Amino acid sequence: MTETPLFRRVALIGIGLIGSSLARAIRRGGLAGHIAGHARSERTREAAVALGLVDSIHADPVAAVAGADLIVLCAPVGAYADLGAAIGPHLEAGAILSDVGSVKQAVIRDLGPHVPDGVHFVPGHPVAGTEHSGPEAGFAELFDGRWCILTPPPGTDAGVVERLAEFWRRCGSHVEVMEPAHHDAVLAITSHLPHLIAYTIVGTATDLEDATEKEVIKFSAGGFRDFTRIAASDPVMWRDVFLNNREAVLEMLGRFTEDLTALQRAIRWGEGDKLEELFVRTRAVRRGIIEAKQA
Repeated sequence: MTETPLFRRVALIGIGLIGSSLARAIRRGGLAGHIAGHARSERTREAAVALGLVDSIHADPVAAVAGADLIVLCAPVGAYADLGAAIGPHLEAGAILSDVGSVKQAVIRDLGPHVPDGVHFVPGHPVAGTEHSGPEAGFAELFDGRWCILTPPPGTDAGVVERLAEFWRRCGSHVEVMEPAHHDAVLAITSHLPHLIAYTIVGTATDLEDATEKEVIKFSAGGFRDFTRIAASDPVMWRDVFLNNREAVLEMLGRFTEDLTALQRAIRWGEGDKLEELFVRTRAVRRGIIEAKQA
């Protein structure tokens, strides 16, 4: 526990997997004097109180942000423009406005116009998660040893960025500061495209004839099980990710399609050396992830 909380009042706008995990990490580290939560669903609000995630819960996001010196949007990115319009006029001077969205240029586009003078805007992205959702799915250790990427706009106070970085470090994360467009390009290949592929493969399986589909489920090997885990992620969140990072995703999807065509050709013509060369290279990537403790 820290002796003095980093923030007087933290407002979490959204209490799903990330929001509830963040609330637990804040509790664990003693990082806030008061945790205020907002959720549209009455069931979610009741769960947040029952689980002890918040000190106050609000149906209106404006009530949640009142007096907060850190506001973190933990809702799907498609809701940011409306949330920004609602809470912007009520943000306290000196407060930090951040988020946890998986895209960053769209966040700056949608939230930036609603940030009043005197409020510090530092978008963020904790690169952590599971396929589960809802306040019950969260856990304080979600961020431990994982990366949180901060993408402050040009001219942002360096001291404010460091204060938010320290907050995430005390939540267990490593912190990196990155340019928003670069973030979106990197995440398009490391996160967004893999989810798109998983959704596609599982969707293909569901379109098979009934008898075959049952066999697919019955005899699922590790590979297919991994795809179904990814494809079980929050559909609203991922819909918004793809729509708000479409340029980077389409660029990576085009490159993937070209590589897939080359792989198809190698299989068709029995070019085993090319297949083995690819598999050796990709195996090395997996080893690198394990060595970086991100497996």
